[in-house]
Amino acid sequence: MFRKRLWEKELSLTGALHRAGVPFMTGTDLSSAYVFPGFSLHHELELLVQAGFTPLEALRAATRNPAIFLGELGSSGTIEIGKTADLVLLDANPLEDIRNTQRIRAVILHGKYFSRSDLDDLLAAAENAAKR
Repeated sequence: MFRKRLWEKELSLTGALHRAGVPFMTGTDLSSAYVFPGFSLHHELELLVQAGFTPLEALRAATRNPAIFLGELGSSGTIEIGKTADLVLLDANPLEDIRNTQRIRAVILHGKYFSRSDLDDLLAAAENAAKR
């Protein structure tokens, strides 16, 4: 019961800080147990929306806000001509449902295209390497 109340308080506090204008970035707890790069981000986006962020605000916490923090908004963080081509192409609109970020069709990383098949092959290779 205590943990549930604590969790609800943490979500409420996150929402209050957001409403007060505190900037947020995703991925800051990467070294914690059971936090896996890429996969955990989707859950984090869902939690931000649960805390009161709009889906767009949650997406900005994963894209634009880190670029601002790192001083790289001129080259990344948004989709614009002349910026680094790092994109995730989705099958559904995450502004309608933030869980749609998990419906990945393809990734463009440093201008290189990775199809869904390519991504599945990379995941299978990582899984096999982890079993060794």
